[in-house]
Amino acid sequence: MIFRTIIENIKKEFFQSKAIVLLGARQVGKSTMLKNIFKNEQNTLWLDAENPDVALIFENATATRLKSFFGHNKFVIIDEAQKIDNIGSKLKLITDYIPEIQVIATGSSAFELRNKLNEPLTGRKFEHKLFPLSFTEMKNEIGLLEEIRMLPHRLVYGYYPEVVTTKNGEEKILRLLSDSYLYKDILLFNGIRKPEKMQELLKALAWQIGSEVNYNELGKMIGLKSETVEEYIHMLEQSFVIYRLNSYHTNQRSEIKKGKKIYFNDLGIRNAIISDFSPFETRSDKGNLFENFVINEYFKTNEYQEKFQKFYFWRSNEQQEVDLIIEKNGLLQAIEIKWNTKSKAKLPLSFSNKYPESEFIVINSENFWESFG
Repeated sequence: MIFRTIIENIKKEFFQSKAIVLLGARQVGKSTMLKNIFKNEQNTLWLDAENPDVALIFENATATRLKSFFGHNKFVIIDEAQKIDNIGSKLKLITDYIPEIQVIATGSSAFELRNKLNEPLTGRKFEHKLFPLSFTEMKNEIGLLEEIRMLPHRLVYGYYPEVVTTKNGEEKILRLLSDSYLYKDILLFNGIRKPEKMQELLKALAWQIGSEVNYNELGKMIGLKSETVEEYIHMLEQSFVIYRLNSYHTNQRSEIKKGKKIYFNDLGIRNAIISDFSPFETRSDKGNLFENFVINEYFKTNEYQEKFQKFYFWRSNEQQEVDLIIEKNGLLQAIEIKWNTKSKAKLPLSFSNKYPESEFIVINSENFWESFG
């Protein structure tokens, strides 16, 4: 199994009177990682909440009843915990009254699980996100030089574990993966009134990665109200298909204040949505794919190394732009992302005048691994 760097973060949180919640899209390796953690731990109870009989265990649950069911187990792992009614209250019951049990709940839909957990588990949970494999994880697995060589392949097929470990069947797996998990976690959700429109929206977003999106324009393109577009995008984000990058601004009149860009958590899924697995060398969207990849890796590093950074892009009303802004404790990094090493990149003068203390970095296809590798 490919070692996941988040494992040590999770282990150090055991038995602190808090539930551990692990979020991430289906098939990113949540269960596989947990099984690796507990492979030598005999006193572990595994519960798959997608099985109806598991939900029955938690009906009318009391601490006494749950303690009896858990027996001598020290760890209780609940997969797809959002399927259990009032799961937040049930986890609170365990953390408050059965402290000798460490409960770990996984979920592939933050939209469903967070809504059920936030109030009951306030102050009683550690929360983590697991993404598809990272550049760093693969570098540690196969070596830096080999993973650098694999970059064009990763930009087309992405980093889902099953895709990475499969040879010559990547396209088939991605088509099945994009159809099944999008259908299961999103298109069946009762808030989706027009599933065919959700699919049209996904394609529109896939074609616009790296570009600023407008909800009104998207709505007109696919025949939805802008409010519905925003609602659907929120659901897609909570199901770990996409994420939003908002514009950075202070009180400067010359800055865009409500802009947003959409990126995909995995490029293989993005390319499956638009049915384009053509070789990277022949593609016209090289720059967009590379930009999405770099920002993804920054997000993974931020989560796994617990850096607590915030991410934005920046644009002025005069259309001057910075691809990525990283902010922490009032300090800014301004990052330009260029696949072509010959492309000139410099910090817009209007940005440097407004934020003279900011650090400027250029990331390209030759030096990218230095930033998060």
